[in-house]
Amino acid sequence: MLKINTLLTICCFTLFFSCKDDVNTTFEDINITTENNSVVEVNIPKAVGNKTVSSVINSEIEKEVIANLHLGEPNAINAKSIEESINNFNKEFETFQTDFPEISQPWEAQIDGEIMFSSPEIISLALTSYMNTGGAHGMLKVSFLNFDATTGKTIPNKNLINDTEVFKQIALPYFKEATKDKDIFEPELDAFKLPENIGYNDEGIVLLYNAYEIAPYSTGIIEFEIPFNKIANYLAFNSAR
Repeated sequence: MLKINTLLTICCFTLFFSCKDDVNTTFEDINITTENNSVVEVNIPKAVGNKTVSSVINSEIEKEVIANLHLGEPNAINAKSIEESINNFNKEFETFQTDFPEISQPWEAQIDGEIMFSSPEIISLALTSYMNTGGAHGMLKVSFLNFDATTGKTIPNKNLINDTEVFKQIALPYFKEATKDKDIFEPELDAFKLPENIGYNDEGIVLLYNAYEIAPYSTGIIEFEIPFNKIANYLAFNSAR
């Protein structure tokens, strides 16, 4: 009888940890390229673990990478995979070289992703894209993707915060500090608006404005952080790991 109970206990523990591992989503870094690729570098996290959740997350990451590699109107994206996007970008470069052989400057595109924060409730990812298609300067862009850790679905910014107006009041002093020496488009801080990118990191909530969002290119990216202890009561997702 003792042996049977021991065996059952072992089985229960095994089942518990197997299920637990299956529920948790972890990430591994991957590099994506194609056979004739010479100008595009893609290094992104790939979700593993629960197949359903991971599939949803990876699909959203793939969509963002494809959109960032697309040249032309946003509503004209036709690539079905990152590999196809890489090939399309290379073909555009080859066409450019043919049409303008006197311009020797090479094109380049680099996309890097990293997990900013991960908890049982929310996962925040930063995708940094640098594109240079022969202009005076390249374009750097950062995109935050927030995922519901239980479903893998992306979380819109409006669903990250319980009370947007109170959140803005708390964020405003941090915004003023971050922009006090910056050349911004909106000198009247009463017109303060939240950025397109809001995400979690280990210390708090990160707000990030890309170039041209509120300031000229020369100002660069504007980023600041609000500690969790200042904002926790107004967050829709718990920051506890």
